[in-house]
Amino acid sequence: MSILLQVKDLKKEYSGQIIFSGLSFAVSEKQKIGVVGVNGAGKSTLFRIISGEESSDSGEMIINKKADIGYLKQKDDWFEDESGLEYLIRQADCPDWQAKKMASRFELDDKKLSLLAKELSGGWRIRLRLCGMLIKGPNLLLLDEPSNYLDLNTLILLENYLNSYNGSFLIISHDREFLKNVCSETIEISKNGCYYYPGNIDNYLTFKKQKLATTIKANKNLEKQQEHWQEFVDRFRYKDSKAKQAQALIKKIAKIEKNRVIIERKASISRIIIPAIKNKKNFSLRIDNLSIGYKGKKIVSNIDFICRFGEKLAILGLNGQGKTTLIRTLAGCLEVVEGSFQFARNSSVAYHGQEEMELMNDREQAGDFLRRLASPDIKLESILKMAGDFLFKEEELKKPISVLSGGEKSRLLLAGLLLSRPSILILDEPTCHLDFETTEALGQALKKWDGMVLFASHDRAFSKLVSTGIIEIKDKKAKRLHNDYDDYVNKLKKDLIKKTSEEKNNGNFSEKKHNYLENKLKKKEISLLEKKIIKMEERKKELITYFLKNYSNYDLDKVKELEELEKSLKEKEDLWLALNED
Repeated sequence: MSILLQVKDLKKEYSGQIIFSGLSFAVSEKQKIGVVGVNGAGKSTLFRIISGEESSDSGEMIINKKADIGYLKQKDDWFEDESGLEYLIRQADCPDWQAKKMASRFELDDKKLSLLAKELSGGWRIRLRLCGMLIKGPNLLLLDEPSNYLDLNTLILLENYLNSYNGSFLIISHDREFLKNVCSETIEISKNGCYYYPGNIDNYLTFKKQKLATTIKANKNLEKQQEHWQEFVDRFRYKDSKAKQAQALIKKIAKIEKNRVIIERKASISRIIIPAIKNKKNFSLRIDNLSIGYKGKKIVSNIDFICRFGEKLAILGLNGQGKTTLIRTLAGCLEVVEGSFQFARNSSVAYHGQEEMELMNDREQAGDFLRRLASPDIKLESILKMAGDFLFKEEELKKPISVLSGGEKSRLLLAGLLLSRPSILILDEPTCHLDFETTEALGQALKKWDGMVLFASHDRAFSKLVSTGIIEIKDKKAKRLHNDYDDYVNKLKKDLIKKTSEEKNNGNFSEKKHNYLENKLKKKEISLLEKKIIKMEERKKELITYFLKNYSNYDLDKVKELEELEKSLKEKEDLWLALNED
């Protein structure tokens, strides 16, 4: 297999700050690689460099002439007044039926494609961008967080597509389950380079954990040996009889310092502990005949169910069905359209969502924010531990919130909410800015916690770990399910296989119909072209006859006409040949 992409000793800086250096790896044909690394490691920057949008500061990148790169960015790339269908046709310069065929693989129907691309919601926008990239038929995909904002159905469809894809791809994703299902190899990027592992993300994280444990043990043994030698040096370095031996040990101690493996911050995460709730009697949330929506327009109607403390309910459903609307209504961000809901008396409700992030005081220091939100009975030691669990060093807590990135704000808010000793948590995509270890630690903490959690998450590993039940929003109804999360996903997969099979059969007929119509149009075009060529050849003969008769005195306009006619005739003949070859 030939190498499509080779990266050698790549380095990138922003304003003097090194993002990564010493980055070297290669991608061969049909390789499926997951790209991981902590936030800020430069994963998206690397993709922009490979795609040609940015340049590296040093190093070399070799792209094979065979490589046709398709790059899925995290930002939209359509025109202001462009419909979804127009966008797809422009991307691949293809007939509309071909664009619709690709779109149907991701459940983008004619109604959705007729809308302006900018009017689509987040999940549908990603589907459209995916189709716009895939329809070009690239053989090396760069997918930057493709699973963001995709519902379960579409995620399964994307996995099915990638598993049958015959090319190579590099995928950045925080979704561990997604990476496990589609990538057979892993690259972890860090500030000092990258590490290649010939296995999927689960195998890599297990290996990484074992490697870390071995490194810690080796470091402890070295420290023990170092202390023993240092003790000897301190005692005998100035005694003539032992001075030579002491000097030799000093060199060995220096060698130990040189060989000691530096463990990166957050290589190992401690257990997150959520403060226990004080009151957990009776129900935590009662919903009675609730209708939700925007500006009085109902999206979901007649919601009725009771939640109890200790329950962790995952809100699931297709994009645009009302998952976020339900969460925002229960969090008090949207008004109730009809009906009512009631939380348990004396319960404390904490909400993690975009609205709460926007309300954070930019001038407040991160540490002050955590201390303000923390319950009065929580000690400073516990506050600092929680901050560390969410990837904040103690010195970083002195930063004002204004200088934090969106991801850092999200993590800070989540840490603060857990410290506030809530009894009910409402979470909208809580893991979006967390690494794998922190996501798992949070999931384990929520699973053991005695409060109630209502959450929407595209992270299947997190949802599977935390959920004790499911609220499914479908066809303008919200239904309480007691399915196991795995059972729910497996049923979805079976339903999608059945639906895809039916659509494929219908699609074959539809494609044949399109092919028939296209051939019919082609024959008509060839016929018209032949008639034009005959007329042009007749005119050419007339002009040549004129020149033969008037060889000593002829019209210059007719000379120009003949030149243009011969040029046009050549173009028409080339087109005729191309149409007949197809």
